Amino acid sequence: MSKNHGYTYNVNKLMLEFPCYVNEYIQSKRIVPLSDASIYEYCLDFRKYLQWLIDNNITHHIKIKEITLQELENVTKRELEDFVLHERLRLETKCGENPHTSALNRTIAAIKSLYNYLCEQTEDENGNTYLTRNVSRLIHIRKKSETLHYRAAQLEGKLFLGDETRAFLEFVEHDYEKVISNRARTRFKKNKERDLAILSLFLSSRLRCAELVGVNLNDLNLETNTVSVMRKEGKRDVVPIARFSHKYIYSYYETRSSMNIDTQALFITDYNQSFRKISNASINKLVAKYSEAYKVRVTPHTLRHTFATRLYNVSHSQVLVSNQLGHSSTKPTELYTHIVSAEAKDALEKL
Repeated sequence: MSKNHGYTYNVNKLMLEFPCYVNEYIQSKRIVPLSDASIYEYCLDFRKYLQWLIDNNITHHIKIKEITLQELENVTKRELEDFVLHERLRLETKCGENPHTSALNRTIAAIKSLYNYLCEQTEDENGNTYLTRNVSRLIHIRKKSETLHYRAAQLEGKLFLGDETRAFLEFVEHDYEKVISNRARTRFKKNKERDLAILSLFLSSRLRCAELVGVNLNDLNLETNTVSVMRKEGKRDVVPIARFSHKYIYSYYETRSSMNIDTQALFITDYNQSFRKISNASINKLVAKYSEAYKVRVTPHTLRHTFATRLYNVSHSQVLVSNQLGHSSTKPTELYTHIVSAEAKDALEKL
């Protein structure tokens, strides 16, 4: 089963637990379309919220499927705030003193999206929306309090800027196997071509982890040096690939194309001769493993930041970087203007 089909399967399975109005929301997002991965993440948040209503006796049902629209509408501001506080404390317990703001914000955004849909985009037999009261409007997403300079300073040491990008790939290619055990070396050699292709594609394009996972064989065009991807907003995009990564991608592509297996996924895993699309979790683990051995443990998104920063250092164009990253505005790219490159530091020393 492919990863995309896996998301669809899991969403369909969750829909069996949900009230019909939640399933209507899901169907509306499939029409947009929102990516299967994003819909699945929202479904997990819906289930978490609806189950919390039951666990805290806000609704007196056993199954979340039985929760009515009226009960959802009658949730008070204080009760919704209690849910948000519950999530914050859960994340603090899981992640330490400072919870992941983005994780909490995503959950709040999911709840807001559901309420907004029920209050604004539905219609009953009388032509009225399902809900008239939207309690989620009283709850605000907490924005990150760090300045761009602070975020840049925290991020800079984790980026592979300048010659470090090639040095990192060369380390994985030539030196990584020297610092691992014989058992680990066997596994490494088995997946070496694939892993180098994954790392180099992150570092030479603007792909997110989920976008890379979703790439199929026929999405990669070696003649134009581009890859076709599905963005998280459900939009198809064509992404150019920087030349330095071509040798790694070409090498793996030739090997992958010769494999006579059912799945069309470009990046696959082999477990007991069972081939399937590589997972987000597997990619996160391999990026962490190689980056920690080289310098510092990072995520695929950090490699995306590396690409964006290097591109900005060369072009000094927020518009270009924004377009490359698939953003609709230049605001998200302002971070890269605050990451001081090695060249800029050298210039400051001469003042």
